[in-house]
Order: sequence, then C-alpha cells, then structure tokens
Amino acid sequence: MARTVFLGTSDFAAAVLHRLADSPHRPQLVVTRPDRPAGRGRRLTAPPVADAAGSLGLELFQPQNVNEDDARARIAAAEPDVVLVCAFGALLREPLLSQFELLNVHPSLLPRWRGAAPVERAMIAGDEQTGVCIMRMTAGLDSGPVCLVGREPIAPDDTYGTLAPRLQELAADLLLRALDERPDCAEQTEEGVTYADKIGPADRTLDPAAAPAVNDRVVRALTPHIGARVELADGTYLGVLRTAVRDAGSVGGLRADGERFMLGGLELLEVQPAGGRPMDGAAYLRGRRL
Repeated sequence: MARTVFLGTSDFAAAVLHRLADSPHRPQLVVTRPDRPAGRGRRLTAPPVADAAGSLGLELFQPQNVNEDDARARIAAAEPDVVLVCAFGALLREPLLSQFELLNVHPSLLPRWRGAAPVERAMIAGDEQTGVCIMRMTAGLDSGPVCLVGREPIAPDDTYGTLAPRLQELAADLLLRALDERPDCAEQTEEGVTYADKIGPADRTLDPAAAPAVNDRVVRALTPHIGARVELADGTYLGVLRTAVRDAGSVGGLRADGERFMLGGLELLEVQPAGGRPMDGAAYLRGRRL
C-alpha cells in the first residue's frame, strides 16, 4: 500500500479519485484548485474534485498556488510515498517537482497530444484511437518517462461524453496498477510529438469552408462539456449539439434544404440559441430567416 496525495480538478480527475479512494491507496490528502465563479450568474463554484473529496470524506486543500512553500509543506505533512496528478490544470514547478515522486495520468498516447486538451484534439484530428499514459512528471510539458500505456478506440459516433468515461475507467485501472506494480518507466521519443492546446473560441466555431466531416468531429469532440457553435449573420452565435454529414463534398454557409438546417453538407440536428434550451434544428429553422 502506498501513501498518496492526489492533485486534480476536473470531472475526469474526480472519476479517477473515486476509484482511488476505494483502493488500498486511498489518498491522505486531496489538493485541487480554489473555487471559481461559473455560469451566467458567476456564482462561486467548487471544482468537481472538491465535491468528490467531500463526498468521499477525504481531507481537502485548495491553495491559490500549489508551488508555494505553505502548499508544499501541507503536502509534505501527509507524508506521501507518491503524489498523483490528474487533470490538475496548473503547472507544477521546482522545487515541488523534485521534492516528491509524482505520477501523472495523461489521457493520450504520448508523445502525441501533450498538453491541455488531448482528448478533444485527438477527436478533432480524426485519430482512430487514443488512450492513457501513466508518466513520471518532469519540468517539460508532459514529456516525462512513461510507465504504463493503455489504448482505446475512438468510434465514428463517439462524442467526448461517450469517450471520456471509457478513458476514466482505463486511467483508474492503469493508475492502480502502477501503484501496485511500480513498473519501470521509459523515456519518450521526440518523434511524433504533437501539442493539444487549450480549446479557445476559434476552435469552437464551425468553419463554413471546412469539410462537413471536419465540422462534425468538432461538434462531437466538444459535446457536451465545451460546446461547438456557428456564427449567424448578425454576428451572434448558435450552439451546435448534434450533427450528421449528409453530403461529404459540400461546403458553404448556413442554408435551408427543405426542412433540414444545413451548414454546407452538414445537417445541424440539434442546436441551442444563446440563453435558450436545446432544440431540434428543423424547429429552429422554421422560426428563423437565414
């Protein structure tokens, strides 16, 4: 049994934490980011990992900066054999990196898709598979030695919402195995390195000049957590939740094709007006002039 401290923030990390807490490696301390304003009302909201720690009865710590002396002292007081990191969302720096053994859960097939949004970038790029790596953390961006690798196919109809739970299960399986077996780690090759930049507003916006299959992948990769969108003629945006490729070779702007709401050869099956509820694309079309 290893004494552990867990660093994580997101829903993905919370799912892994639940599995870890039910194992012999139950964390002595959970570290996550501070509560942040969220939603239209900007209400102060706890990160998913904070909620998970509370429900699991785990000690919780939310420092402003995990690299500061007081934060490192709090981690050290838990006397961890290993510090586990999963989707923490902030850079870890020296001397924290050298003070503890750190194992990181990264949901990609390293060295492909190092960085902040590996699952989304793999889907947008049309990768046929992704996976999870357990790696030792170093000062580089997800460039440390890899200890374990698991692979997961990306189905043609997968969304982030269907793929992420499978990766969460795989991540938890591999992390527990790494703690049980303590396998050797191998340095990554620099061949095939790609970077998964954080998803920004431009990444969310469907491109009328792009192939319908490309826009369809964007929608699936960002559903349901971030959300794709299309720009309307008045400069506002319409959320796009579900699509289908009807004509793979047709590109262009928004148009009506009978009852179908189209972006080039891509049908917008489900959309969400700003401040409104999700609705059928055809119903939205009937109430609007394009």
